[in-house]
This record gives sequence, C-alpha cells and structure tokens, in this order.
Amino acid sequence: MKQTIVFATGNAHKLQEINEIAQGSDIEFILPPDGFNPIEDGKTFEENSLIKAREAAHVSGNVSLADDSGLCVEALGGAPGIHSARYAQTAQARIDKLLGVLKDETNRKAKFVCAMTLVDKDGNILFQTRGECQGEISYTQSGTNGFGYDPVFLTKDTEYKKTMAEMSEEEKNKISHRGRALRKVLEYLNNN
Repeated sequence: MKQTIVFATGNAHKLQEINEIAQGSDIEFILPPDGFNPIEDGKTFEENSLIKAREAAHVSGNVSLADDSGLCVEALGGAPGIHSARYAQTAQARIDKLLGVLKDETNRKAKFVCAMTLVDKDGNILFQTRGECQGEISYTQSGTNGFGYDPVFLTKDTEYKKTMAEMSEEEKNKISHRGRALRKVLEYLNNN
C-alpha cells in the first residue's frame, strides 16, 4: 500500500514531476487541501522550504514535503536565487530579463538549487536536504519541455549538451536539482 505525503505546492506540473521521480517507490505525493497559502518570507531556500512544509502539514494534518528552488547565476551574485519565481511577471518575461541582464556577460555559470524539507503532521522536521544542478545560461532559449528557466539552462552534465527544456522528462529527472534532492528524501523514507 502506498504512503501518501502532501507535497507543499500549488503547481500541478511540479507535483507531476515529483511523482514521476518517485515512480517505483511506495510513496504518492498529493496536493495540499484548500487553505494552503504560505508566506514565503525566508532568506534561504531552506527557510522557505520549511515554511511551506509546515503550512502544508498544518492545513492537511499529514506528513508533508516542500521544496524551494531557484536559479543562482554567478555573475549576478547568486540572483535571482530565492526570488526566481518573482524575477518578473511571467515565465517568458523572467527569461527575457535574465538574457537581457547577461547580454554582455561572458561568465554564464549558473546552478539550479532545490532545498527540500520533510515534516511530520505537527510540523517537526524529519529530514532536510539540498540538490544542485550545475550549468550555464545559454545566449538564446531553446526547447519546449519543462518550465521556468529550463529553456536557457545548459547543464554541465557531460552526457547532455542541451538545455533542460530540450531534454525528455526522464533525462531531466535523472540530473535535475529536484531529482537529486528527492532521491535523498526517498532514501531517508525507505530507511526510516
């Protein structure tokens, strides 16, 4: 029988991605119930992840997992970082702004970061981890898969020479920051 864990998000695409990565485990992730509306005012990915996990546990009365993730660009001092989703109004505007800011920049090193926090039904931390995916920002966007900054993120993984948005879900989940963090969470759950 599958164990159900609330995944603290309102993003159905992110939930689908999490369940694809968890395929083959005894865990199914579900969306939190109505009333899930965390105020993400932490200063780090880990703090925001904990805020979301505790809010999901509070509204659901269930064990909850949250991630907080974003893009950190070296030449921008780690920005947009925890503000990745609020860097501009729309996904395309965020990409356009990033490419515009970096247009004359030769240092294009970047990484996707994902902090995950698992809490019990009372909001106590059971496990916290982080996954990272190193890469660089391309000069133009390419690909239609994925979401967010995927069309301009070229992974440093030697096996792939394409943007995250040009990868299949299976390829992306193998190397993504979220995939790396979630596999650590699943390992924790399997051993406890």
